Amino acid sequence: MKVRLTFIEGILGTASANPDVHAEFIASKSADADKSEEELKALHADELMEKSVTVFPRMADGNPMLWDYQVKGFLKETLGILLDFQEPDTKVGKAKLSRWTFQRIVDNAVFVTPRMIPLVMPEGGKVTLCTRSIRIRTPKGDRVALATSEEVPAGTVIEFEIEVLDKSLDDLMRKCLDYGKRKGIGQWRNSGKGRFTWEEVK
Repeated sequence: MKVRLTFIEGILGTASANPDVHAEFIASKSADADKSEEELKALHADELMEKSVTVFPRMADGNPMLWDYQVKGFLKETLGILLDFQEPDTKVGKAKLSRWTFQRIVDNAVFVTPRMIPLVMPEGGKVTLCTRSIRIRTPKGDRVALATSEEVPAGTVIEFEIEVLDKSLDDLMRKCLDYGKRKGIGQWRNSGKGRFTWEEVK
């Protein structure tokens, strides 16, 4: 299934602009060393070398993008949310889909391509910065801090394909994409950032 998402709110970058921080806390968790190196090379934000700033990785031409696993993570999170409200009587292969099996099923039976998904901004659109206050809970009580992220505007479009190994997942993936108009992709999504509409591209 080929899909086009159109963001109805701005979407925020999630990668640390500091490659040392990215390597230590993010890429080091990957079991694939080649992919980790690829992700580090895609950090293209020399002017934003602050640990508190999150950015978009870049294509070779400098265009901001999302990684395939960010879309897959959205599908996984959303399927878990849907399962909290309803228990679909769905079997995926020999396994019954439930809140205890959905993560393993998405990991092994749902695939998103391409690996690098360009963010195509509307005419005149540009990458800006979004600074907001965040509340952090600590043993000494709540603290308030500022966070800054790169943002691409509403109207930005991405296209990708979703492949499922079991056709019973098709309708569920559509329901997950429908949920994107309520809660989207990227940082600060509880505020509405990263929300989108979608359509299937024939």
